[in-house]
Amino acid sequence: MPITIDLAKLAYQIMQEKGLQPEFPREELAQLSQITSPAPLSRKYTDLRSLLWCSIDNDDSRDLDQLTYAETGTDNKTILWIAVADVDALVEKGSPIDNHARMNTTSVYTPAKIFAMLPEKLSTNLTSLNENEDRVSMVVKIQINEVGDIENSSIFQASVHNHAQLTYSAIGGWLEGKNDVPDKVKLISGLENALIIQHKAAQILKHKRHECGALTLDSSKAEAKIINNNQIDIQISPHNFAHQLIEEFMIIANRAMAQHFQEAKIASLRRVVRIPKYWDRIVEIAKNYGVDLPEQPDSKALDAFLVNRKKIDPVSFPDLSLTIIKLLGRGEYVVENDNDNPIGHFALALTDYTHSTAPNRRYPDLISQRQYKAFLRGEKAPYRPEELSNLAIHCTKQEDAAQKVERQINKSAAAILLSSQIGATFKGIVTGVGEKGTWVRIFQPAVEGKIIQGFERLHIGDQVLVQLKSVNILKGYIDFVILSERR
Repeated sequence: MPITIDLAKLAYQIMQEKGLQPEFPREELAQLSQITSPAPLSRKYTDLRSLLWCSIDNDDSRDLDQLTYAETGTDNKTILWIAVADVDALVEKGSPIDNHARMNTTSVYTPAKIFAMLPEKLSTNLTSLNENEDRVSMVVKIQINEVGDIENSSIFQASVHNHAQLTYSAIGGWLEGKNDVPDKVKLISGLENALIIQHKAAQILKHKRHECGALTLDSSKAEAKIINNNQIDIQISPHNFAHQLIEEFMIIANRAMAQHFQEAKIASLRRVVRIPKYWDRIVEIAKNYGVDLPEQPDSKALDAFLVNRKKIDPVSFPDLSLTIIKLLGRGEYVVENDNDNPIGHFALALTDYTHSTAPNRRYPDLISQRQYKAFLRGEKAPYRPEELSNLAIHCTKQEDAAQKVERQINKSAAAILLSSQIGATFKGIVTGVGEKGTWVRIFQPAVEGKIIQGFERLHIGDQVLVQLKSVNILKGYIDFVILSERR
């Protein structure tokens, strides 16, 4: 279905309504014109350019925040290396560019346009860890044992070189035995072995986290894409071994950063997911599947339920995951000092966790970078506790606003796609039942909408046959009526 409205213009309008700035101010563009090259390499950066660093990201990603590498140590140890773009080297705190980033706090990704937190001249070029380029970075080096325990870690400034820009689709297919070794990997001697070491380490870390109660959730989500001839397509990116590799390396890097902040007694932002206040509804969902969860929140019991459901019904597991994620509640930023009792991250089953690995597109990560760089230099922290507290609230609020923009534009795109199919019938699964309504995800295309008629006896997980009643493209509304149901 051709696009009938300007989705980029609609996103622009909604961003303004949500308190986000869709354009870069004149002062920022003036500062940007003065930045003509990447941050220079210097002696204060350890030279690690010879390590076989690579990036793994989406097929269309251009803002490359991190590189990874791993090697086998002695006594079954594995050394993990994570390099994070040193954005602070070019974006000074309090500068016009920083002020805009601080206002939005995140990049906003929509089907029609990416509203980058930093100008693309920086985020996709001068501060991006691009292929075949030397860049300055913050490196997290971590040694783990054969069962995934962190034995020691260090964080320091280093110069790095991205030897290969790889993709989730190519690397995931290879690691899962579906494809041959990608040509880019074959061309670089030693890279294949380094990636295999990374994959094995990631699986060890994943197993360790789930032993501790981390939740098994399928984070694959349907996203609208604009393809040839201005057509909309709804795509679901499968979560493969390459996604898991990057996910585990970023989680352990963020854990290490949080631990270093704590040991150095530096006030810092933490990323937390509180104990779910809607646990009773999660219990109810499990009961619909014949499983009794404890009355009090228990991540290990919940994970056992999720693992079992994934084995029994892998097709509808992403929809169950989506429902559980909604009921867990949003992540948020808080400030923790060395003497605070940590709130923790319920879904990851971690007590200390921060965001530090994506400073080109997430402002809390840039804050973490500046705090730790000041510590390495023996300087006063650039952010004091009161300022951090205000930023924690602001970053949480703006992240929520950005996600609402992204969701609405994806829904508007889906409404365009379905607008010519009023009256058509679709198979789907109920993904939400609550005061705000009952929701269904149809299977083809993978679109979520509201059931406005016949929803009274439905439960989450019910298989249904629905008829498309109406769409509202500007608001992203998609309404269905029930034709039949099956539990």
